[in-house]
Amino acid sequence: MNIVDRVRLGLAVGVAKTITAAVRVLGLGAASVLPGAISRRFHPRLLSLLCEQVKQGVILVVGTNGKTTTSLLLRTILEDQNYKVAHNETGANLINGLVTALLNKTNLIGTLTADYAILEVDENIVPLLLKDCQPRVLLGLNLFRDQLDRYGEVDAISQRWQTAIGPLSPETIIILNADDPTLSYLGQQLTQKVRYFGLSEPNLYLDEIPHAVDSIYCPSCGYPLTYEGVYLSHLGDYSCEKCGFHKSPLDLNSQDWPQILIGVYNKYNTLAAGLVAQELNIEKKPIFQTVKQFKAAFGRAEELTIKGKQVRILLSKNPVGMNETIRAVNDIKKMGKSSTTLLVLNDRIPDGTDVSWIWDVDTEPLVKLGGNLVVSGDRTYDMALRLKYSQDTLPEKNNHVKLIVKENLQEAIETALNLTTEAETLHIVPTYSAMLEVRGILTGRQIL
Repeated sequence: MNIVDRVRLGLAVGVAKTITAAVRVLGLGAASVLPGAISRRFHPRLLSLLCEQVKQGVILVVGTNGKTTTSLLLRTILEDQNYKVAHNETGANLINGLVTALLNKTNLIGTLTADYAILEVDENIVPLLLKDCQPRVLLGLNLFRDQLDRYGEVDAISQRWQTAIGPLSPETIIILNADDPTLSYLGQQLTQKVRYFGLSEPNLYLDEIPHAVDSIYCPSCGYPLTYEGVYLSHLGDYSCEKCGFHKSPLDLNSQDWPQILIGVYNKYNTLAAGLVAQELNIEKKPIFQTVKQFKAAFGRAEELTIKGKQVRILLSKNPVGMNETIRAVNDIKKMGKSSTTLLVLNDRIPDGTDVSWIWDVDTEPLVKLGGNLVVSGDRTYDMALRLKYSQDTLPEKNNHVKLIVKENLQEAIETALNLTTEAETLHIVPTYSAMLEVRGILTGRQIL
């Protein structure tokens, strides 16, 4: 690094740390984006310079669902082994958020002190990021339809990923979800070392393929895939009768592994983080110990106690995510431990401005179990209408759901809390910006 680069790096770091301190002292939030945005103006190669300094390597976590939870679990595993880890823990997964996370682990002259950097990455910026970052591990969790107004369909994202990953070093380890046909096929085209995780538990098969399914056609020849069983959306055990494409062999047995949190989707998150840890030469026993003690990331099955009531926040921002959330919530409702659910739908930039995806969500099972459904958010009435249609499909004698519409989010939260007993858990199901608002109201702290 020449003298000019060092001066510019030092200036960028100084500005970032000053902004971070100011935001936190003023109580404006976690300063997870703004420092990176401003510091990059002082040094355009800042991200590259920081990534090069990570001692043991950068781990990129990409995919539609599960990035924050998987990243936090992996970070916890590494920290339990006494490694120093840089991590964009607030979920700020665009370039500015990644830079901010790395800057937080530098000293005043820009020297990075982390052994590993775990960066959860928005799926749409993977090609851009890989121009400035040569990762040690790239972990692909899944690909679902998500914010079609921004990303397009999953096959287009997969093609961009393949083009971007192809030139990476042969030493880069690629870890993919074999249950996702698109990712399994992607891995079979790569020249790097590829490892696969997935489920081998037929008892977890769904009774039928859900409405919100994306990739039931062979990514090699386009012929309909034959599924032995489906775990969620299009993730399952499959093969193509026409060209012979099939699910890649797994590098671990999911039946041997414990699980973090609730829901089948969190079993995938556990396996993903666990396989990465094993590739980093960490033994199973300490991995399992961490898994059993793990606490949720904010908004991702995060549990809070508010006014003596138990609250669980379940971020749901696309059809697959919300279907799995409903599945998990219903399992708890069937045990009599929950009677009230608050759904908050926003249509801001972080959420995606097209909310038509809610009509791909199978809300009927949630409505069928009855109880209190409180609705709020910028698109309160869109969500209320979706639930009303589900309600109208039920016979009158089975219609035990109470639909409550509250445009004001604070009023909606208070209403939902009042309807929840101390023996129950209130489930809040928000989109991304709604989740930040909900947490801001419940905890008094926002995220910038």
